[in-house]
Amino acid sequence: MRGGLRSCAAWFTRLLRTDSTPRPMPVLPVSPITLAVLAAATICVAVLPIVLYRRWRMPFALNRRDAIAGIAVFALSAMVIERALNDYLLRQNAAASGWLSNPLAFVVYGVFIAGICEEVGRFIAMRWLARRASNPGRADGTALAYGLGHGGAEAWFVGVLVQAQWIAFGVLADRGQLDTYLANLPPESMLRIHVLLASLSPAMAGIFVLERVAALVFQIGLSVLMWRGVRAGSRAILPLAVVAHALIDVPAALSQAQLLPLVAVDAIYALVAIAVAAALIRLHRRAA
Repeated sequence: MRGGLRSCAAWFTRLLRTDSTPRPMPVLPVSPITLAVLAAATICVAVLPIVLYRRWRMPFALNRRDAIAGIAVFALSAMVIERALNDYLLRQNAAASGWLSNPLAFVVYGVFIAGICEEVGRFIAMRWLARRASNPGRADGTALAYGLGHGGAEAWFVGVLVQAQWIAFGVLADRGQLDTYLANLPPESMLRIHVLLASLSPAMAGIFVLERVAALVFQIGLSVLMWRGVRAGSRAILPLAVVAHALIDVPAALSQAQLLPLVAVDAIYALVAIAVAAALIRLHRRAA
């Protein structure tokens, strides 16, 4: 798949360089089967946190307040604070962007900025929820609800909304309306969109579901870890959660730095997610 992407990108780049006369961008239609599979995968990811919340609400005494806190913390920490820091350090600050152009430095920065932003927000929220809980010593219902909110918000903001946009682009490309719809974009951006559309396949729907489900499992696991640490009054829980979050993000950061193939990343996440899910099941069976 990567070889095909490079060939397609090179062909489009030569087209742009050899002729400066404006012309319509070549449209590569997306298979209706691919669009249907991607849409089904997106719907599955969208409803999974909701289904889990409804199923666990009674057995674990989930509270909507805890889930809303998770949604709010992810939106603030990841979508506002982390993005603002990334924009400043990677684009606006020449010294920082030059230092972070080193792949190793980029990986270290990427994993720790996400861990610090999200885990500090999770820690503050958990402290607040613990003070307001009617029974702070109860089982992990608060952590599960918070994790579903935090992980569900991540699934929607990072996965569902982005995937829905690409499905819409694919429909427009099939209708021959994409170039008209994105007429204000520069040629380079249009080129990237066409190359990414050409790479869409049913297999990518499976990869998308795997990544989003694994991320949800990790967010629930990190929430249980933080909740138990906060309840126990542990001073080490925040740095421990930051390191754990950073370690989870290492494979993805290595892939972004082109140091690890995507297949290896997905395999690692699948195995780790299964291990985390099994550990959570054992914990709650003991509590029951």
